[in-house]
Amino acid sequence: MAEPIAAAALAIEALLGWPARLHAVTGHPVGLFARFIGAADRRLNRREWPDHRRRLAGLAAMALLIVLTAAAAALVEALVRALAGAWAWPVLALLAWPAMAARSLDDHVRPIRAALNAGDLPAARRAVGMIVGRDTQRLDAPGVTRAAIESLAESFCDGVVAPLFWLLVLGLPGVWVLKAINTADSMIGHREEPYGPYGWAAARIDDLAMLIPARLSGVLLCLAGSGGWRTMARDHAAHASPNAGWPEAAMAGVLGVRLAGPIAYDGVLADKPWIGKEGRDVQAADLGRALTVYRRACVILGAIALMGAASWPG
Repeated sequence: MAEPIAAAALAIEALLGWPARLHAVTGHPVGLFARFIGAADRRLNRREWPDHRRRLAGLAAMALLIVLTAAAAALVEALVRALAGAWAWPVLALLAWPAMAARSLDDHVRPIRAALNAGDLPAARRAVGMIVGRDTQRLDAPGVTRAAIESLAESFCDGVVAPLFWLLVLGLPGVWVLKAINTADSMIGHREEPYGPYGWAAARIDDLAMLIPARLSGVLLCLAGSGGWRTMARDHAAHASPNAGWPEAAMAGVLGVRLAGPIAYDGVLADKPWIGKEGRDVQAADLGRALTVYRRACVILGAIALMGAASWPG
């Protein structure tokens, strides 16, 4: 019964997002993961240990995070199915809803577009700084636009396609284990200290979890934009991540623009290669075009989930 659960969870999130009032009262479930990951980091990430021991410590932390999350989610799903019977699917959809982020991502990108359209570069920098990790204070309008488009494409995979995929494959445990892995990767999956060897397991496990969703995301964006196939096939490997390059290259090809390139992190310029190098420089209007492609891709994904739910027996 995963299909109707997935379709309903997508629909609820598309309608409501994650309301600010609800967030103010309850926070978000990933906050539980963040607290566990932070506590494990303080106890197990000892920089005086040799690299191999730090890698093992990071792997142990990830194993415990995954096992606890999977066990808790499986227990909840079993209880709901036992108590609600044939009506378990809407309850499970509600429990999967916070793991989806289609509407939430749209809500974060729209203010960037509005600020760019109004010519308010400081506001655009502040807004894009909420969804990217790079330095934003010195970005010009094209730099802000590029950062927003790249984040939109990558987050389509992380926040929409991947949760739906793992919900369909492994049910409630699948989607919440994915969110736990994503949270760990964002917090500790960095090559730089103080993580380094300790964060290795988080980064590699996240790479594995996103392997199939990343490629599906690229395909969906190409379908939504009626193009981009050649750029995706050629330039996906130009990204440092084995997965993020697929949706970003697809979006670059669909829009006919250059993405990535040199980027500053913590005041240090990283000379990254261009994705879609034959494309033109981005303009502020391209963010609106990217949002249109993103929304079409979400509709295609939702239609697939809905068709699966409609065809599900019983």
